[in-house]
Amino acid sequence: MRNLKMIIEFDGSKYKGWQKLKDNDLTIQSKLENVLSKMAEEKIELIGCGKTEIGVHAENYIANFHTNCKYSINVMLDYLYEFLPEDIVVKDIEEVDERFHARYNRKSLTYTYTINNKRFRSVFDRKYCYHIDEKLNLEEMRNVAEFLVGTRDFQSFTTLKPNSKSTVKTINYIDIRENQSILEIEIDANDFLWNMANIIIGYILQVGKGELKIKDVERVLNNKKRPENGPIAQGKGLSLKRVTY
Repeated sequence: MRNLKMIIEFDGSKYKGWQKLKDNDLTIQSKLENVLSKMAEEKIELIGCGKTEIGVHAENYIANFHTNCKYSINVMLDYLYEFLPEDIVVKDIEEVDERFHARYNRKSLTYTYTINNKRFRSVFDRKYCYHIDEKLNLEEMRNVAEFLVGTRDFQSFTTLKPNSKSTVKTINYIDIRENQSILEIEIDANDFLWNMANIIIGYILQVGKGELKIKDVERVLNNKKRPENGPIAQGKGLSLKRVTY
C-alpha cells in the first residue's frame, strides 16, 4: 500500500468548498476522488489538509491518499491533468511515509486575501479579488491585525456551532501589503475555524472603512459569541497559499 501526497491548485469559484457533501458532488474532493478512483480501479478516499469554504481558491492545497495502484508518479500526473476539470490541477505527487497525514501533521496554514482598491473592478481578476472603491485606512487595518495576533479564543469569529470543538487558535502573523491599489492580507495560523479567515478579513475591512474601531473588535472577541449580521468577507478573494509541516 502506497501513501501519496499531492499538491493541488484549484479555482474554487463554482465549487461548494473542498469537503465532499452527501447531497452534492460539486466539491473539489469529490471531483478528485472520482478521477483517482477510476485511475486506480479502486475506491480512493482523500485526506485533505483542511476545509475550504464556498468560492475559496488554493495555490498549494495538500492532500494524501492510500492506494495499491502501481502507476508511476508521471503517469498519474498525466492522467489527472487529462481527466480533471480545467479549474483543478494536481501540480505534484510524491510517495511519503505511511504515517503522513495531511491534516494531523500540519503545523500552520497561510491564506491570502486580495482586494482591488481601485475605482473600477477588473474584468480579468474579478473572480479572485474583492473590489472596494472607497479609500481604506491601512494604518488602522494594520493596528487591528496586530491586535488579533496571538493565541486567543476565536468563538466570535466562526460560524461553527458553539461547543462543537475547541475555538482556541493561534494566529502567527497578519501581514497587509499594498501595491498600486492592490491589497493583500496574509494570515498565518496553526488552524482556522469554519469561516474564521473570512470573518477576520471582514472585521479588518470594516476598520479600514472607518465603520468600526479596534475597541469594537476587542469587545466582539471578548464576548465569545458571533454577533448577528457580523461581517464576513466574500470567499472569492481568499486563497490557501501555503501549508507548513
